[in-house]
Amino acid sequence: MQDKPYIVIMAGGIGSRFWPYSRNNRPKQFLDILGTGRTLLQMTYDRFIKKSDPERVYVVTNAGYFNLVQEQLPDVPKHQILTEPIRRNTATCVAYASFKIHQKDPEAKMIVSPADHLVIQEENFLEKIDIALKAAEHGNRLITLGIKPNRPETGYGYIQYISEPGNQVKKVKTFTEKPNLKLATAFYESGDFVWNSGMFVWKANSIIHAFSEYMPELAELFEEGKQYYGHIEEEEFIKKAYSLVKNVSIDHGIMEKSNDVYVVLGEFGWSDLGSWLSLHEIQPKDGTNNVVEANALLYDTQNTYVKVSPQKLVVIQGLDGYLVNESNNVLLICKLDAESKFREFVNDAKNKGEDFV
Repeated sequence: MQDKPYIVIMAGGIGSRFWPYSRNNRPKQFLDILGTGRTLLQMTYDRFIKKSDPERVYVVTNAGYFNLVQEQLPDVPKHQILTEPIRRNTATCVAYASFKIHQKDPEAKMIVSPADHLVIQEENFLEKIDIALKAAEHGNRLITLGIKPNRPETGYGYIQYISEPGNQVKKVKTFTEKPNLKLATAFYESGDFVWNSGMFVWKANSIIHAFSEYMPELAELFEEGKQYYGHIEEEEFIKKAYSLVKNVSIDHGIMEKSNDVYVVLGEFGWSDLGSWLSLHEIQPKDGTNNVVEANALLYDTQNTYVKVSPQKLVVIQGLDGYLVNESNNVLLICKLDAESKFREFVNDAKNKGEDFV
């Protein structure tokens, strides 16, 4: 096999839990959320390009974001920006990229990653990626990176693995996608589970074998599509394919079912940056646990996130555990942990007018 892996960056989400900062026309992966001068998509590219080349980077995104990807990642060839006509979750996204890469290079190794995650300790992280790449060479292994949980989070998949002291690549015993709070609490308190980071390493052959076994209709569809890849008919084929497939995550469609799943454990300062609360956790805070990105006067206020244009003076009194965010034409004030309410917020705001989402 070639030494350098292919990189697949999944960049099609709408980032609704970061509304109103994240909008439909420019969701969070295209924003400089951390104030580094690079967007989350660019930071993900920067991280993985150390292991590969631009000619081996594929970005899967919504058709409406093609220009944004091209603008932010000018070194990635245009034909490697794979556009989805409608959103169909991660199983379809991964299948599209995997079959396309396999057609080009049947011996390919792949790293699959969301576009909007944070990794603070990059050197440590890349060492874990090397371990996973080596492990993926054997059989049809599907490798994921596991993170030790620090709370009973319901938004992640949970992995229970077979303990093998000294072995850095552990066989997965159970894989559970996004459990309810009661189950997540049990997993967290047991100490026997890690979070699935949503980053995967495998051979193209291995994931295609898994699709054929566990999602055969999807596999047959994209296998048929190989004759169109790289030709003018590809766009029409993808429109047809996406209209036929189900909305299934790679976790539920493959990882929960396969007997070939392995996990590499790692602690490298990871966050999925899935919500304002997760961003609050990693941002610098004042003496009362507030994150303040604003020209603000705070009184009797703690555990709160304030992000407002510095052109306005914000005066706040008596808040505990709140988010205050003004982005363009929307002012949002809500509980910082109200992640489950954001879908409702966005839907109701859309009824007020498309300009608000």
